[in-house]
Amino acid sequence: MSGSKTTFRYHSAIAVAGVIMLIAAVPVATAAWYLLPILLIPLAVTCWAWLAGTDAGPDGLVVRALLGRRRIPWRAVAELGADARGRAYARLVDGAAVPLPAVSRTDLPRLVAASGAQGPSLSERG
Repeated sequence: MSGSKTTFRYHSAIAVAGVIMLIAAVPVATAAWYLLPILLIPLAVTCWAWLAGTDAGPDGLVVRALLGRRRIPWRAVAELGADARGRAYARLVDGAAVPLPAVSRTDLPRLVAASGAQGPSLSERG
């Protein structure tokens, strides 16, 4: 399985909960025209849960968010690690830390395996 593309996404139940919140907000939001923006909150939660995540492959990482994505080649990653709460991040060679959505501390070995032979080292921060 080394060198293959690995995808990390949030659980689909979050998107389902966002849809349910959207349906539940319709009666309140349609009561008056100025309440319509209430629908934007559950819509944003649903879209975020559906889109956000991290893809890892032999070429590098793709970090996906609600409003865009960022490609990070493996040569730009100095190490992978997790903070005290178990959220994963990639420390870049320039010193910046990039959070990896939907990746936890227990997912780090799969992330390194997806990089093939050119993967970064792992570190623990606690």
